[in-house]
Amino acid sequence: MGRIFSGLVWTGVWIVAMLCLAVTIVPRFLDRIYYQGVAGDHFDGARFFNPDGEDTSRPTGGRAHYLWQQVTGTDGRPDWPVRVPVTPAKPAELLPAATRPARDPAATPMRVTWIGHASVLVQTPGLNILTDPMWSERAGPFGFGPKRVAQPGIALADLPKIDLILISHNHYDHLDLSTLKRLYDRDRPAIVTSLGNDAILRGAGMAATALDWRQAKRVGGATVHVVRNHHWSSRWFVDRNRALWSAFVVELPGGNMFFAGDTGMGDGKWVEEARALGPIRLALIPIGAFRFQPGQMASGAHIGPVDALDVFGRLGASRGMAIHWGTFRLSYEGWATPPKLLSAAKRCAGQADRRFGAVTIGRPVDIAPMDTPGAATFDRAAVLRCLDGPMGSALR
Repeated sequence: MGRIFSGLVWTGVWIVAMLCLAVTIVPRFLDRIYYQGVAGDHFDGARFFNPDGEDTSRPTGGRAHYLWQQVTGTDGRPDWPVRVPVTPAKPAELLPAATRPARDPAATPMRVTWIGHASVLVQTPGLNILTDPMWSERAGPFGFGPKRVAQPGIALADLPKIDLILISHNHYDHLDLSTLKRLYDRDRPAIVTSLGNDAILRGAGMAATALDWRQAKRVGGATVHVVRNHHWSSRWFVDRNRALWSAFVVELPGGNMFFAGDTGMGDGKWVEEARALGPIRLALIPIGAFRFQPGQMASGAHIGPVDALDVFGRLGASRGMAIHWGTFRLSYEGWATPPKLLSAAKRCAGQADRRFGAVTIGRPVDIAPMDTPGAATFDRAAVLRCLDGPMGSALR
């Protein structure tokens, strides 16, 4: 009986893997034209691309190999917990809706709650902003995909009225139609995204503003800038790069907020483009899903903790929050490796301050008024050599 059950399980795994693989070779009917426009420095008339020429959409070893490893977990990856404890924030812990703007813009309150993954609630008086809202149990189509190990840091019903939603790109762990539809029907927020993603939202009955890199829109008392980052897009593989990916800079009375979205480093020029829009009070920077083979410190599509520290320093931000880790298993590294590796990288770089680090899901954080630390750099090669020793080698 045990062998029969085991055989059935592996047969099911094989079928799922083949279905996933089929999506990469089947048919044009799964392709979608999300955007049509004039070719430029990051659009060839049909698909978008990273200006430095790196194609981040090609997994190491090929798609079939990558999908098989994801479905079966046969890449030697460290174990992850099935669930991690989360204490969701209650409405009373969030910034009160009645909070009045400060007379001095520099003293404008800002309260931030990490929901999990790339979902963050950023609150200032009169404006509630939500980044890449994702409350679903799985990150993928038709109920497939990585399962959530950390419950959302705020129950969806406990969210305050959302005024603005930022959507960085169309991967399922960032553009979750189920969550977005519930929020849209409840609050009718302004949704700002990058080119092509509005077509996906429109198909689900939601209106959105889609902008190209270096374009902006005024929303309430804020100006939302869609800025360059380094990634790729797809809902079905065959629609690869039909829609654009982006980061955001939001101009706010107390200082700018930067949301990196999902990004690799690439040529890194996008960091300076964001910084040029003005001093950054808060930077939301990903640190997870960077390792797809043992010892890897970054991938083409995802920065790891070392590059995240570099991005934070070059932005010259007052405060940074490490996100995009510990919620959905998307890569090789252990559950707690990203924040531990970030701490180790800071020690190796001689940076003991706490301006950039990991926070706890569901625990609101008040962001101090902005200071101007200025851009900071470090010797990346030296940090990597340091991490190649006992400090980093134990972090799988």
